[in-house]
Amino acid sequence: MRRVIFEPEHEQFRDTVRRFMQAEVSPHWERFRKAGMVDRDLYTKAGELGLLCTWADEAYGGAGIDDFRFEQIIIEENAAHGDSGFYINLHSNIVAPYIAKLGNDAQKQRWLPGLVSGDLIGAVAMTEPSTGSDLAGMRTRAEDKGDHWLLNGAKTFISNGILGDVVVVAARTDPERPHGISLFVVERDTPGFERGKRLEKMGMKSQDTAELFFNDVRVPRENLLGEPGMGFKYLARLLAQERLVVAIGSVAAAQAGFDLTLDYVKDRKAFGRPIGTFQNSRFAMARMRAEIDMAQTYVDQCVLLHNEGALSAEDASAAKLLGSELEGRVLDQCVQLHGGAGYMDEYRVSRMFTDARVTRIFAGATEIMLEIIGRSLGLDDRKL
Repeated sequence: MRRVIFEPEHEQFRDTVRRFMQAEVSPHWERFRKAGMVDRDLYTKAGELGLLCTWADEAYGGAGIDDFRFEQIIIEENAAHGDSGFYINLHSNIVAPYIAKLGNDAQKQRWLPGLVSGDLIGAVAMTEPSTGSDLAGMRTRAEDKGDHWLLNGAKTFISNGILGDVVVVAARTDPERPHGISLFVVERDTPGFERGKRLEKMGMKSQDTAELFFNDVRVPRENLLGEPGMGFKYLARLLAQERLVVAIGSVAAAQAGFDLTLDYVKDRKAFGRPIGTFQNSRFAMARMRAEIDMAQTYVDQCVLLHNEGALSAEDASAAKLLGSELEGRVLDQCVQLHGGAGYMDEYRVSRMFTDARVTRIFAGATEIMLEIIGRSLGLDDRKL
């Protein structure tokens, strides 16, 4: 289906992003995966082209574009022509917004220019061993010591954990309140801040994921983001955009897998004719085409609502739910249509299949999305 949300300037921007992904990212996928991370200079190269934090104010080196469609295009082109390990979406649309929306003038001046240029790489540290989505069970602590906070604890499954220079860390600062959490910025090479080994994963092999450890880390008072004890509310406020980002990437990955598979079934022959001409293949491709178009339309509408500041938690959760579940179904079918070739990592569809599995888990698992949507219907068991 023809998409109707983009203007000519968006399509011109898409051409720029596509050329960058095709020249700087996709040719190096094998090396990135063997290294377990992308090249650090990918971020500075993206920064030079204005592809990082397009929304950032010109005072911090950004383009000051208050239109999330530009970020949507970057996410889509990375899914289509880049690599899942280039976590530009986390950097620009999850980490940097914490600083932009919660930081004071001094904090924004201190960190945003580097994030916009790519000289600084962002990460966010929320998840802990044994807690998962349960932020109320967080054990990392920060004690107020007057002129600084003393941070102790551990985080796991942290994306950009190795490359990250600026890490937004959630820690409990009020032990009497289940949600008494505060947010801090911890910088690379801060004494007591240590990175564990890079974690081996099922997919997303080129995305550096690590454990982080904080042992008596002295965090300056000026590194506290927002007000103490308000971290849980801040996290909830920014989750809608995070889930929209995942939805955009999931639908784009489904589309990319579909495109690869359409080319494959047109060329691959069995019993003397292209496998795409068999009814089973035609029906499978037709169903995927319809489902991708349906999900894309919903996600596009969510982007427009987000531009208006009107994207609800429920709609963002629905987008994330539908997008991530669709991605899994589509890429599973794409592997099936590739046959034995689909199981070989030299074929991109194989790598995309394993990369996709985590999208139903991070940014809130499928079950959490269902809970949020269900409660919005008045079906909260605590009230019925």
